[in-house]
Amino acid sequence: MSNTLRHAKIIPHRSAARGHANHGWLDTYHSFSFADWYNPDFTHFGALRVLNEDRVKANSGFPTHPHRDFEIFSYVLSGELTHTDSTHHKQETVGRGDIQFTTAGTGVTHAEYNYGRDPVHFLQIWAIPWRRGLAPRYGWGRYADDDKRAGFVALLSPLKGGVDATAEQEKAAEPVIPGTIAIHADFVMSAGIIAPGSQFEWTVGGKATEATKRKVYVHLPMTKGGKAKVRLDGREDGVLEEGDGAFVDNINAGDKLVVESVGEAEAEVVVLDTA
Repeated sequence: MSNTLRHAKIIPHRSAARGHANHGWLDTYHSFSFADWYNPDFTHFGALRVLNEDRVKANSGFPTHPHRDFEIFSYVLSGELTHTDSTHHKQETVGRGDIQFTTAGTGVTHAEYNYGRDPVHFLQIWAIPWRRGLAPRYGWGRYADDDKRAGFVALLSPLKGGVDATAEQEKAAEPVIPGTIAIHADFVMSAGIIAPGSQFEWTVGGKATEATKRKVYVHLPMTKGGKAKVRLDGREDGVLEEGDGAFVDNINAGDKLVVESVGEAEAEVVVLDTA
């Protein structure tokens, strides 16, 4: 397969370069600087600020703690994660393929706990909102694996109205892409499950933005014991193994990013597309 994005710059972010901490109850990898791990080369990418790949043991989790002025969301890869917070949303349990979302805004407290018998494996992601001081909000979505095996499925997209959204638009929380969760950023998240030998195509910007210049971060979670592998844009130096990510820069809305599964097992790929 030949590369079609000759103008784009693709830089792999290898799993071994991530921050890592094992607290016993939590085994966590940080793609960007987080907690006690700081690397000046990995602070943010566009609006993407945090991408942690977490495994939490049964009957353990994150106790109640505060956040503000970030868009915070979790994508569950296996197991179940129960969320409680101070937005009058008492409890929500999400499982495989689900996503839960919080606008921290002026301030929230929340807790995430694994009440199940098996570990929960999920991605915790933070995005920088287009403005501070937003009203806190919670949302969640369920997205079928069968749909993700047919192509990339958009999970998050910008709130209609953008940075100048009215109070009515904020209350309606309607996203630009129907069926997704509305986020307060020029940011689209999608996920796909690609069979070996197959390839998916991501339209940069998700057809949801007027911003021409984009940044795309691609992440391949550690779900198949090392048997999953993908190649970006047909490039031999764009091959990602489990735990790896890639910075795709100098790319424009409407460009087509081809992700090819070249491993022994199907690859679950997460695309984070930001201005």
